[in-house]
Amino acid sequence: MTDTLRPLQPGATGEPPAPVAVPGDPQKLKRSIGVVGGTLLTLSCVTPASTLFVVVPDLFSSLGTATALTIAIGSLLCVGVAFCYSELGTLIPSAGGEYAMVSTMAGRLAGWLVFVLSLLVVMIVPPVIAMGTADYLAPVMHLDPSYAGAGVMICATLAGLLDLRANAWITGIFLVLEVVAAGVVAVLGFAHAERGPGSLADLTVASGSGSGPGGVDTVTAMLIVSGLAIALFVTQGFSTAVYLSEEMENPRRNVARTVLATLAISTVIILVPVVAITMGAESLTALTEGDISAMVTAWSNSAVGTFVSLCVALAIINAGIVMVIQNSRVLFASARDKAWPSPVNKALSKLGASGAPWVATLLVGVPGALLCFVNLDTLYGVTGVSVTGMYLLVAVAALLARRGSHGTGHAWRMPLWPAVPVVLIAVLGYVLSRQELPYLGWTGGIVVAATLYWALYLRPRRETRWLVSVPEES
Repeated sequence: MTDTLRPLQPGATGEPPAPVAVPGDPQKLKRSIGVVGGTLLTLSCVTPASTLFVVVPDLFSSLGTATALTIAIGSLLCVGVAFCYSELGTLIPSAGGEYAMVSTMAGRLAGWLVFVLSLLVVMIVPPVIAMGTADYLAPVMHLDPSYAGAGVMICATLAGLLDLRANAWITGIFLVLEVVAAGVVAVLGFAHAERGPGSLADLTVASGSGSGPGGVDTVTAMLIVSGLAIALFVTQGFSTAVYLSEEMENPRRNVARTVLATLAISTVIILVPVVAITMGAESLTALTEGDISAMVTAWSNSAVGTFVSLCVALAIINAGIVMVIQNSRVLFASARDKAWPSPVNKALSKLGASGAPWVATLLVGVPGALLCFVNLDTLYGVTGVSVTGMYLLVAVAALLARRGSHGTGHAWRMPLWPAVPVVLIAVLGYVLSRQELPYLGWTGGIVVAATLYWALYLRPRRETRWLVSVPEES
């Protein structure tokens, strides 16, 4: 029998009462933000401009003119994922995000594994983005990427200790700057187009080997499939709305609105400049090198290039703040749900005067600063595998979301169910199988260790540990 946790439905009939785990008087986060504040925070976590300037160049280097197509396919897949998040997030409004949803629908072990994958993502993504700061501060100062990234993580951690409403305004201001930077890139790229829209279907990348300097290689379908793991990562932050559901007013309505609106807006902000860069790059070699700052300077002048670079640097800091906020909520919720030994649970569930889980915030930010000194390719690879695996488990949970009392619960319901989660499971499983073995090995090893922790510590203490609760709306 699947070991699941479901909220008890008073007066429900047709099935025996499901086990409910409610820790004694668990601490609750206060509801202080509406759909506008939630959208600002969520968009800032997607951090479109910093993703465009930090992550997308890596795709250009391997996919060339196929980058826009790959991101577009990834965005279409994310629509299905967003449907799953929206339905599950309104049905299970918890700061635990994916793990609370999956635990309730697919069982404690599945929820634990998705928690581990989400923890990998939330610990790795902020330093990956933060390390890009040095490149975009270069016009005014030269910094080592690792030290610059670590500095950004420390600043983001300090900001994460503030009140959530204050952070919504801070990140909103930074968000405007990064959207302006992305808009400038799009306008300049289209204004200096070297090739027509047909180049988006050329599927070529510059090669420095095999065909000599300036040579051209064809981007195969398998390369595109492999690149989808990173493409999914490009818009991954839309799930922040689910993490913030415990602090949103009227989450049953606002979570779905925020998830879907954020995905649509972030896709436009990222994809349009990618198309413009593809069409406006001076050569295929320049496109493959992915130096967007140099392209902007070539299209305009050094002053415009410096302005865009500084906007991106601020966007990266903005992303760090929001990611630390989001990720600390995951650790807070895991402690409230008693995933760890008692002293750890007690520490992680402490709230500061501002209402922020301060110990959890420090445990996200400080290790994140240390991860800035790890090889960047390894961080990218493990993140891509983790995001794909996490989405896969969320799709499985969405497939099970209409069983028993959950089928009649008050929640937003996705169209085309169960076709959407079934197709997602098949596609994401295939994408996962095409990832590089070292990254699969690293992620798989961590999952195995987590499974052992579950088998040796959590499951034998099932009455007192990993008690996934869903706070009532208030």
